[in-house]
Amino acid sequence: MNTNFKRRELGLSIILSIITCGIYGLYWIACVNDDVNFALNEQDTSGAMVVILSIVTCSIYLYFWAYKIGTKLVKLKTMQANGGYVDTNSPILFLILAIIGLNIVNLALIQNDLNKISTL
Repeated sequence: MNTNFKRRELGLSIILSIITCGIYGLYWIACVNDDVNFALNEQDTSGAMVVILSIVTCSIYLYFWAYKIGTKLVKLKTMQANGGYVDTNSPILFLILAIIGLNIVNLALIQNDLNKISTL
């Protein structure tokens, strides 16, 4: 498990996403996706491709991505916990938040977990 990725300030990222009308949010999605893939040593869909697919499908792809990133986050937390308790409801929570339009909350939750895991 790689933990050498950039920590991001949650408050600043949320404010930038709001101020830029979601443009920074797209960048944030790409970074979060790439950080999770890096931490798991996976060569899955790149962050840029997630953003492109989200734009092309009018954000429908984000529902799939929210569930998928939730499963990856559970896997990452399980690897870090070493037998400790890991909440396995993240994929469902992220999907529900995406459906009701709260993707920024998903990003904040994912980034919070990544910041806890990061060693930088």
